[in-house]
Amino acid sequence: MRRRDFFPSICAASLAMPRAASAATESKARFRPAICAYSFRDQMKDKSMTYADIIHMAAEVGADGVDLTTYWLTDTGDETLFALKKVAYRSAISIYNLGVRARMAQPTPELRAGEVDTVRKWLDVAQRLGAGHIRVFGGAVPKGATEEQAVAWAVETLKLCADEAAKKGITLGLEDDGGITTTAERTLEIVQKTASPWVGINLDVGNFPNDGYNQIALCAPYATNVHFKSEVHIDHKNVPADWPRILGILRKSGYRGYLALEYELTERPQTVVPQLMAKMREVIRATEMR
Repeated sequence: MRRRDFFPSICAASLAMPRAASAATESKARFRPAICAYSFRDQMKDKSMTYADIIHMAAEVGADGVDLTTYWLTDTGDETLFALKKVAYRSAISIYNLGVRARMAQPTPELRAGEVDTVRKWLDVAQRLGAGHIRVFGGAVPKGATEEQAVAWAVETLKLCADEAAKKGITLGLEDDGGITTTAERTLEIVQKTASPWVGINLDVGNFPNDGYNQIALCAPYATNVHFKSEVHIDHKNVPADWPRILGILRKSGYRGYLALEYELTERPQTVVPQLMAKMREVIRATEMR
């Protein structure tokens, strides 16, 4: 290998590896509270709230960012995006992540190419908004296929998407969200086989159907974004999440980044989300003081 090629190769290899937490890393945990737009899905659907409203709320409750689920964007023209970007800047809020409907496990080359096109479109949107991260899904096992086949298709699609993301310097996070990413083990398998420095896990702490804390711990070293929830699943039951315990797991893994509060209930999110954000900020402060 030529000397000038050595250091870029080392850099890429290290980025593709999970974080190795050390005592120094653990002592410098850096968590940034954020609001996930999906918390207000019903309000966005009936148009009683807008993305600008969510950004304003984030500023009012002391969040640092907004995880922008894109499902309710009316268009992706510059006029719409730049107006939203301006609101975020003047509110000192980062639009740091886009949630998009892209599902990696597709059974035909044509369908896989279609998902890559979808991701390519949203990479352009993310670049114009200044977001450094996009969340994608693994998807369900296609009819008539095995789970192993679905994983192979997902890896193939995600590799192609990672190549596109690399061109814009944007990270992709594969979310644990049912289908072939129901468990940490399968989610990790896909990310590890993709082996790209531009791919990690969009870790949703409440989506694992069982053994929540151990599943979180498995994924944490690969986390590129975290969806923070008020409940986890233990023994296949919803139980209140132990937030200090979750932050301890993330801290030990070396995670530094956003914790996007995602409120999954539909009751009074305009009231409950600010209350949960206040609690989350308290827990973050207590964790960072250790």
